[in-house]
Amino acid sequence: QVQLVESGGGLVQPGGSLRLSCVTSGFTFSINTMGWYRQAQGKQREWVAVVSTSGGNTNYVDSVKGRFTISRDNAKNTVYLQMNSLKPEDTAVYYCNRVNNKSFWGQGTQVTVSS
Repeated sequence: QVQLVESGGGLVQPGGSLRLSCVTSGFTFSINTMGWYRQAQGKQREWVAVVSTSGGNTNYVDSVKGRFTISRDNAKNTVYLQMNSLKPEDTAVYYCNRVNNKSFWGQGTQVTVSS
C-alpha cells in the first residue's frame, strides 16, 4: 500500500524559510523520479519541483527557481523541499508524489506565508 506522508508546513512570514519532508512507503522509492506539487485554494494543483532517482538532476517551475531546493535520501525513502525567501503567493497545500504514477495522493502539508 502506497503511503506518502508530508510534513513540515506551517505559518511563516514573507522572506522566511521552511523545510518540507515526505516519507514514503509501499513502492520502490529509489527507482522513482519524485516531485513536489502544490495546490492553492481555488486553483488547480501545479508541479513545483522534481528530482531524479539519484538526486543528481533537479528541475523547478520558474516561480520558485533560486528559492526552493528539492533533494532526496534514498536510504530513508524521503524527499525534501527546502523553501527560502517565501512569498505570500507560495501559500498552498504541498504534496509529494511519484512523477510517473500519481494514482494516490497523501494528505499534504499546509504552507501559509503571511505577515
